[in-house]
Amino acid sequence: MADKKISKEQKKAAKFVNRELSWLEFNSRILGEAKDKTIRPFERIKFLGITASNLDEFFMVRVASLINMAHAGYQKTDIAGLTPEKQLEKIIPQTKAFMNSQYVTYNRSLLPLLEKNGLRVITHHEDLTEAQSRYVDDFFDKDVYPVLTPMAVDASRPFPLIRNKTLNIGALIRKKDGDEVEIATVQVPSVLSRIVHVPSNQEGMREVILLEQVIEKNISKLFLNYEVTCAHPYRIMRNADLMLDEEEAPDLLKEIEKQIKKRQWGEVIRLEVEESIDKALLKELSKQLHVEKASVFAINGPLDLTFLSKLSGLEGFDHLRNPKYVPQPVPDLDMEESIFEQIKKKDIFLHHPYQTFEPVVQFIRQAAVDPDVLAIKQTLYRVSSNSPIIAALALAAENGKQVTVLVELKARFDEENNINWAKKLEKTGCHVIYGLRGLKTHSKIALVVRREEDGIKRYVHLGTGNYNDVTAKLYTDTGILTASDTIGEDATAVFNMLSGYSEPASWNKLAVAPIWLKQTVLDLIHREAENAKAGKPAHIIAKMNAICDAKVIEALYEASNEGVKIDLIVRGICCLRAGVEGLSENITVRSIVGDFLEHARIFYCYNDGFEEIYMGSADWMPRNLDKRVEIMFPVEDPDAKRQAKHILDVQLADTLKAYLLQPDGTYAKEDLRGKAKICAQNTFCKEAMEIAKKEKASGADMRIFEPVTAPSVSE
Repeated sequence: MADKKISKEQKKAAKFVNRELSWLEFNSRILGEAKDKTIRPFERIKFLGITASNLDEFFMVRVASLINMAHAGYQKTDIAGLTPEKQLEKIIPQTKAFMNSQYVTYNRSLLPLLEKNGLRVITHHEDLTEAQSRYVDDFFDKDVYPVLTPMAVDASRPFPLIRNKTLNIGALIRKKDGDEVEIATVQVPSVLSRIVHVPSNQEGMREVILLEQVIEKNISKLFLNYEVTCAHPYRIMRNADLMLDEEEAPDLLKEIEKQIKKRQWGEVIRLEVEESIDKALLKELSKQLHVEKASVFAINGPLDLTFLSKLSGLEGFDHLRNPKYVPQPVPDLDMEESIFEQIKKKDIFLHHPYQTFEPVVQFIRQAAVDPDVLAIKQTLYRVSSNSPIIAALALAAENGKQVTVLVELKARFDEENNINWAKKLEKTGCHVIYGLRGLKTHSKIALVVRREEDGIKRYVHLGTGNYNDVTAKLYTDTGILTASDTIGEDATAVFNMLSGYSEPASWNKLAVAPIWLKQTVLDLIHREAENAKAGKPAHIIAKMNAICDAKVIEALYEASNEGVKIDLIVRGICCLRAGVEGLSENITVRSIVGDFLEHARIFYCYNDGFEEIYMGSADWMPRNLDKRVEIMFPVEDPDAKRQAKHILDVQLADTLKAYLLQPDGTYAKEDLRGKAKICAQNTFCKEAMEIAKKEKASGADMRIFEPVTAPSVSE
């Protein structure tokens, strides 16, 4: 039986890549951008900061979930044949190797490069000059000392709660008249800037030191009756995976509020310390935090590299970063005219952030004040902290419109923000729904119902990204504004399903998860396979964030073996193996990592020459297809189809930012010999600006938009 089990697991491993290891490969691709010497220095440090932020979330959620399963003795294997325990055995060493690569990049490449370009990061307080030392001490006394709360630990004072992701300094102290060593800790205050500017005696040089070094240098001032024998920064990561029992929770909002608070005292799953930490201090910290040796990560450099995102924003170094790109106007829209009259004439295709998100905001704003609008219905998954969409919905309710908003409370790490918005919307008179029990509502849909001369007319926005005006400048997403009667009917059915649990018998155009979408995707793949089997040309192009659904991957393997050409553009996790003889010879996978985060989901089928294009909110993952409310919608307007297909074509031609998946599961940049240097994201920036320039030359009103230079990737 054991041999049979091993054989089954080996078979799985030959066909699929483990999800978590694939994610680590994705973060390595981002690290690859930090290592790329053709990229401007501040862009490189920004990418390094992103890898650190990504790793934090990965541990708090994915690794935490595996630890929970391992503790519970869960033995079921994943798509690649690994138990939770086996996954952890692979993940932890790979993570430590990855972090080592992060700090090699930081110490050996980026720090010298920054200094060469006029910015010196002082790595340790012992490296300060005498004048800088006096300045730092004075800064500590005036600005830092009043904020700090030193906490000694003894028989009457237990070790304090160390909050998740906070930076702290641990110290061993002993009374000046005694021998007993005690542990103490002080939190590095997040209310102060971690980057401290210090005077430089070198012309043209800016110098900074990190706040924890300032505190460490002056830590004896916090324990006046003690001798500080050693002091070192440390940081912990706690289990932040919410454990919700929706069936037993009478009030979902209150239950989530309770679980958010629990994140602060969840199990410690990672302890980060300096490599040079005193062994006795490390032993005491590990004991107090209940951390095993395998969960200790010794680091050669500053803990928590997310500060690099702030460093990359320092003023005075514009030559070290890409010029800021400002989203351009949507050529099919005149923002001074009624948006509804324009949508009625034709579907409007949207491509963010190359084109502005403003039409989506105006869609809701105009609906809020239009006397003919009767109702607005919208799903909200993640919104900005000062959301114009929320303000417009509140205004609509105040103006007497029937406003229904589904606020997804379970949007990870946005739960608190969404709870606050939900309460505020309710106070303005909006009808707020908290989603379906047991499911996340991840779909991006807004419906406006308007009374017109010829009767009731429905206008719909469908998109691949969130209704977030801030991330719409950073994430690449697509969407359509349409007055299609059939899509309008489907949109009404979606909201009736969400608010009243009434499932329609069929849909006109939309494919909705968790019941119908997966089968629609499988049917589209099977149709291409049947066409190939019949000797017809067959082609699938699919762009998404992740693919790890076993049934979908198996269907793609079958289609590949029938002769279907399959081109996948997958930013992150990919559990599929590409280019493997006898399995996936006709499948290519590319991942594009650039200035913007690739977020759009676009799907193309050749369909025997009757080409079809779909867009949607769902990746091809079990959580999206089986456990969420998601929407996939057809792109039918000829001009919109052309624009969507153009996005896919340009990304497939990318030679600068695309990483190609190899049969062994690793990724490699394309060999540029004899090939044109094409960056898809730069191409879309330049195209959007060219169109805007032509529109402006033709007399269109462009006053609300600022012309800029496209970002560069190779200077």
